[in-house]
Amino acid sequence: MHMADALISPVTGGAMWAVTAGLISYCSKKVKDDLDDIKVPLMGVMGAFIFAAQMINFTIPATGSSGHLGGGLILSIILGPYAAFLTIASVLTVQALFFADGGLLALGCNIFNLGFFPCFIAFPLIYKKIVGDTPTQGRIVAGSLIAGIVGLQLGALSVVLETLFSGISELPFTTFVLMMLPIHLAIGIVEGLATAAVVVFIFKARPEILRSASQATPIGNISVKTVIIGFLGLAVVTGGALSWFASSQPDGLEWSMAKTSGSEELKEPSNHIHEAFSGVQKKTAFLPDYGFKEPALENTGKKIGEEPLAVEGQESWPAVNAGTSVSGIVGGTLTLALAVMIGFVLKRKKY
Repeated sequence: MHMADALISPVTGGAMWAVTAGLISYCSKKVKDDLDDIKVPLMGVMGAFIFAAQMINFTIPATGSSGHLGGGLILSIILGPYAAFLTIASVLTVQALFFADGGLLALGCNIFNLGFFPCFIAFPLIYKKIVGDTPTQGRIVAGSLIAGIVGLQLGALSVVLETLFSGISELPFTTFVLMMLPIHLAIGIVEGLATAAVVVFIFKARPEILRSASQATPIGNISVKTVIIGFLGLAVVTGGALSWFASSQPDGLEWSMAKTSGSEELKEPSNHIHEAFSGVQKKTAFLPDYGFKEPALENTGKKIGEEPLAVEGQESWPAVNAGTSVSGIVGGTLTLALAVMIGFVLKRKKY
């Protein structure tokens, strides 16, 4: 559900950048109140894990579409909503800047859609109400499933509304929303179940972490070494190898666009603002689309505008690719570093 700049007008993109910046500022102030030595590395490791997990698209049967984990709800349940929002913002920023996943102009929209709804709607108003003060494995599963679905539905609706307000695409609102919501309902079910699996693991290993996030208090002097090592290992394995097994089907947003307009991608408008953001992204994205950059045309023997040579046979699966593995490891490392840096900066300002 990473929006491209082709869907967003400069006015809408700028407004959502401002809204997101305000939320980041607010969350930064709130995080300082319950930030301790344990939560800082936990933010980094969980950010790296979510980055890697988002690389794996799972097929939605009988649709020709796929989805991937959003991660905002998982982060909220483990870190609390404020630290979670800063962490998911770190994930999406690294993806946009270095991997060209989601537009830079649309970055504010993407952080809001994938961060605000799970962190500030689904977690406090649904998950916490269902799980309560005495969590059980059954309540965690129910809360994760319902909250995951609601959070993703609200995010999908927000994508449609931001596209509508931008008014630069020819995607009709009614058709677009009728495609987006059902497909993201299916994706939300998987998101909820995956969230439940992760949270149940934490619940069994270190329930104090969940209690701290729910009550917005410091984690305290407990050992979370096992949890940190476990998620760090998962991030490495997921980004470095399991990412080869990602579905090649278009994700929910691309599928909805194709069903609505006939194309999974829309052409960006020709204006200075879109071109400026696109130019910056081309320079910063050293692993575009989670792979090595293709060689320049002059080194391939092809002329500009000429189609690539056809490859015999179907695309292999799993798609074993060194570029994908490097992207998973590098992206997870960058996300970990950014989230930890944010945590250390806020921790220093606290004292």
